[in-house]
Amino acid sequence: MKFLHLTVKEITEETNDTKTIHFWHPIHDSLHYHSGQFLTVIPEINGTKVRRSYSLSSSPKIDHSPAITVKRIPGGLVSNFLCDQIKVGDSLEVIEPMGNFYIEPDANAAKNYVFMGAGSGITPLLSMIKTVLKSEPKSHVYLIYGSRYESQIIFKSALNQLEQTYGNRLKVLHIISRPEANWPGLKGRINKASTVYYLKQEFGIDIASAHYYLCGPVGMMDEIQEALGMFDVPSQKIHRELFHSNSSVEEDSNDDDGSLKEQEVHIIYEGKEHKISVKPHETILEAALSADIDMPYSCQAGMCTACMGLCKSGKVMMDEEDGLTDNEIKKGYVLTCVAHPLSSGVVIDLD
Repeated sequence: MKFLHLTVKEITEETNDTKTIHFWHPIHDSLHYHSGQFLTVIPEINGTKVRRSYSLSSSPKIDHSPAITVKRIPGGLVSNFLCDQIKVGDSLEVIEPMGNFYIEPDANAAKNYVFMGAGSGITPLLSMIKTVLKSEPKSHVYLIYGSRYESQIIFKSALNQLEQTYGNRLKVLHIISRPEANWPGLKGRINKASTVYYLKQEFGIDIASAHYYLCGPVGMMDEIQEALGMFDVPSQKIHRELFHSNSSVEEDSNDDDGSLKEQEVHIIYEGKEHKISVKPHETILEAALSADIDMPYSCQAGMCTACMGLCKSGKVMMDEEDGLTDNEIKKGYVLTCVAHPLSSGVVIDLD
């Protein structure tokens, strides 16, 4: 992993709780990334360096400055720091862009892309949308975007401008779950039934042949995938990125079903074997870092695969598997940042 220092160039307020932070490119270099990837920031807060990953909302094909968009999470350590404390001219330590949820445009392609997201899940989708519209002139883009209130629609003006610029090549549907009385658009939530309606009635596309990019809560994405399964959409045409807050993960982890117990885990890294004790609802990565083992990691959310290792023995449970391919899972690879030991004798090889 490559560590960089980026200087804040500009800060844009998207909504009352969401800001976009634009950076200058590194001196003597450019920040190279694909549309849909994320940047891990490492601010020092109260004397401690912490890591959080934020999707790049900028497009490498259009925008001169790389940018991340940060939605304030109530009680969130890093999101509140970035929204309240960071100012133009500040320098932030970051890890180079990573992630497998991205688009590589093909100038000769003529595809239908359907992007579906909710809340801050729009962030990587906007980057992809801009890139496809700019770099694939024969392709068409459809966006279904869910927000709680109209005032919380992130990138509302940017999306409006893109619609005006690209005409019938872009169609945007805003879905509001708690609309005001004067909201003229669609109401409700993105679920299995509404997905079918939007695709058939609002878009009228060939559902099976389109390419789908989903970003948001896992429940929403599961329902969308069920809907797409009704039309035999091939799994390789469905791409997902899970968005959740750290606080929600911590709350969920308090539910003890009794299946997790303190276990001893052996870590093989850089030619050395380390023995650690992993407590219930503690991830293998968290236990390793507490034991001062300098393991590789970045997002801490099961997305970037920086912490991937091979489980050579024992049983491991992962909170999320979306960051791995089916083939990697079959081979026994795990993401230590979301992995918990289920048995004794767990050995994870990171070499």
